[in-house]
Amino acid sequence: MAYREEFEQGAKSGPEGADEVPATQAKQGAPEAAIPEAKKKGLSKKPLILAVLAGALAFGGYEGYEWWTNGRFMVSTEDAYVQADITILSAKVSGYVQSVAVANNQSVKAGDLIAKIDDGDYRFALQSAKDKLATQQSAVTRIGRQIEAGRASVAQAQAQITAAKAEAERAESDYARQQQLARSDFTSRAALENAKAARDRAQANVQSTEAALAAAKSNVDVLAAQQNEAQRVAAEQQTAVEKAERDLTFTEIRAPVDGVIGNKAMEVGTYVQPGARLAALVPMTSVHVDANFKETQIASLKVGQKVHIEVDAFPDADVVGTVESVSPASGAVFSLLPPENATGNFTKIVQRVPVRVSVNPEIVQQGILRPGLSVVVDVDTRTSADAEKTASLKE
Repeated sequence: MAYREEFEQGAKSGPEGADEVPATQAKQGAPEAAIPEAKKKGLSKKPLILAVLAGALAFGGYEGYEWWTNGRFMVSTEDAYVQADITILSAKVSGYVQSVAVANNQSVKAGDLIAKIDDGDYRFALQSAKDKLATQQSAVTRIGRQIEAGRASVAQAQAQITAAKAEAERAESDYARQQQLARSDFTSRAALENAKAARDRAQANVQSTEAALAAAKSNVDVLAAQQNEAQRVAAEQQTAVEKAERDLTFTEIRAPVDGVIGNKAMEVGTYVQPGARLAALVPMTSVHVDANFKETQIASLKVGQKVHIEVDAFPDADVVGTVESVSPASGAVFSLLPPENATGNFTKIVQRVPVRVSVNPEIVQQGILRPGLSVVVDVDTRTSADAEKTASLKE
């Protein structure tokens, strides 16, 4: 009977009585191992799951808001690199390198000496050209003196003509008198013949002096032509002197613009030929970004739009630039072997079009942009194509 009464009381208490036993035991100092392990794990994971879900929702909301307010207006590409108008320094004349005045990564100014080629041969060539010019100028001077002498001969011939004509007039008068006297038999026949011969000689002398005058004038003309020819030869010699002077100046290789020396390929004693590459000069003021956008992206790109440039080498720097120009053709068109799509099988490939992005020189001079660096370009299509070109550095 006692066992039956206890069973009925347990049935009446139900689960509540079962729950009270562990609680009572816990109050009485029962060990925690008596609590079910699965129940403890379930209670500990709920806050963690809720925190993860809340964080995911917050992140998704933030990203969605950013895309709606900014992201959908940005045209981006990772196929972008820093470029510059690099100047290749080459030799104009041949010879041995006598001295090198710069080192790699050295900054230089326009006009600074980069290297010097042995100029001994070019100095001799210049002196030889000057000597030839001096000789030719002496020839020009000599011919000039001959022309002066020829003109004096012309004046002399003209005077002789005047004298010959006067003598011819006198002889003609004598002959006329002898003819009158001969008619009156007051003179001999021999005197008449002598007067006639004197007249003929005087007339011939006039013709001779006239011919001498013509010859003297022709001689002056010939000398003038020779002088003109000699002057032209002297002008050629002057050109040779200037060329020799120019070749001498080419023995000194100087920087054409401000920049930084790189890829130096010369040392003292190196023999260089015309056109040999000596070094590269990178003008830092011409640094810009070439971004290669897909052909599906260029429809919304306009000149003057604002650009955000992320430099991989400086992840904390945000460089702001401006779209300067868009290439007239895709990069494949300017390749060494352009693709020929009119023959054979065809597979459509998305092409890329280079876009040039300018950067403010003030930022360029800070040196954070170096040609060849990889960058990520984001073009803000909301900006006006006529917007002012500005650039700034934000850190």
